[in-house]
Amino acid sequence: MVFEITCVDIPVLLLYNLDPSWSMQDQHECHAVVDSFASALNKAGHAVHNVCIRSDDLETVLEKFDPELFLIFNWCEELPGIPRSEDEVAQILERLGFTFTGASSNTLALCQNKPYVKQLLLANLITTPEWQVISSLSDIPWSKFPAIVKLPFEHCSYGISRESVVQSMPELIQRVRYVLNEMHQPALVEEFIDGREFHVGVVGNDSLKVLPPAEIDYSSFPDIHDRLCTYESNFDPTSLAYQLTLPKVPAELTMEQINDLKGMIISAYRLLKCRDYARMDIRMRNGIFYLLDVNPNPDISPDTSLVLGGGLIGLSYGELGSLFLHLAAQRLPKFASEKERIK
Repeated sequence: MVFEITCVDIPVLLLYNLDPSWSMQDQHECHAVVDSFASALNKAGHAVHNVCIRSDDLETVLEKFDPELFLIFNWCEELPGIPRSEDEVAQILERLGFTFTGASSNTLALCQNKPYVKQLLLANLITTPEWQVISSLSDIPWSKFPAIVKLPFEHCSYGISRESVVQSMPELIQRVRYVLNEMHQPALVEEFIDGREFHVGVVGNDSLKVLPPAEIDYSSFPDIHDRLCTYESNFDPTSLAYQLTLPKVPAELTMEQINDLKGMIISAYRLLKCRDYARMDIRMRNGIFYLLDVNPNPDISPDTSLVLGGGLIGLSYGELGSLFLHLAAQRLPKFASEKERIK
């Protein structure tokens, strides 16, 4: 990708959240991974200030920074203490006039609503597993197994465990009851696509670059209940699920399969108005790709599929982050006027 502008002279606020209720180990690890990314951005030529959000008062944290002088790298998953508030972070940044990396508040809010996203995908002929939202145990119109029971308004595999995969109506009823009574949400029931899983990054705005796919390797798990990304496999380093569920890059796919994958990903990215970068989670069964989830604000830790995919096209950790910053910088008023002058 070629840029008409450069943002290396614009100081960067690396914005991230840390909840004081987390364990000291989790807090330490959070700071460590942020420091690692800040160091990588420094090596790429950016002056970076780490800004940690420890409460829901984001306005006070940012009041000393001029929106016209700083570019924000938004690495926030939520406002501490407010679940599912990823979009609220972006709303505050927009209201304060900051330019930031990644998706707008509208796209973040949209992608938090999995049933609505699936409706949009189907309406636009993008294949996704069959699904149903169930709000009561008295009415479960479902007969296709195996199935998986999810939370319809969460991300990062929250609420997903090996018990989420069900193979009979009694198991389905039990899991739906758990979601309704313990998680206090309706249950999103999907056909479980027991096949290969790919996490694929995409970068860009006007021009898009689909990164080499990473395959999540489930070959160590003969039991169908273990062949999925659970909350444990994402966040518990002591678990076998975390240790054995590793991304393989590049994934072994034919050129025809890669082209099919790219077509699906670009269509979904455009449809949901993703911005700068995103990650798509996809499964393949009998040669057919199914889009499981759209992540407009994916994790960019060093060992994630997005970063690994960037490495395969020759981008270091810092260079990939710099690319995201350059994409966002084109929305800065000072650069927007400069682009108009060049035209």
